[in-house]
Amino acid sequence: MSTPARKRLMRDFKRLQQDPPAGISGAPQDNNILHWNAVIFGPDDTPWDGGTFKLTLQFTEDYPNKPPTVRFVSRMFHPNIYADGSICLDILQNQWSPIYDVAAILTSIQSLLCDPNPNSPANSEAARLFSENKREYNRRVKEIVEQSWTAD
Repeated sequence: MSTPARKRLMRDFKRLQQDPPAGISGAPQDNNILHWNAVIFGPDDTPWDGGTFKLTLQFTEDYPNKPPTVRFVSRMFHPNIYADGSICLDILQNQWSPIYDVAAILTSIQSLLCDPNPNSPANSEAARLFSENKREYNRRVKEIVEQSWTAD
């Protein structure tokens, strides 16, 4: 059965394959266009450099009118990422728009890594360190980056 959500996700997937943005990849899980796996690579020349972070995207038949549920599977230490991997990002909540596609979602999350909003913390310890002790924050991020190489 091909619904508007599924057609749109197929279009997003084709676009992602033909013109992938730097440092991100994503694809539907086995035969289910509503469940995606994605990888975001830590941007170069940042504390996140070298990291490979896995995510899942869960779409509903309301997509693109409603945003997907996006979670990091990889362990993260970031002011805007909860312990369960869910992400505090305006475009995934109240600033959602149907113009966003999968590539835009993943690109936004990638840029959030280096440009957190410590005023809206999902992880208060990470937000505090980001604001008060950048060196210790960057050390903790580097630990997460190294763990991302060995995590399965």
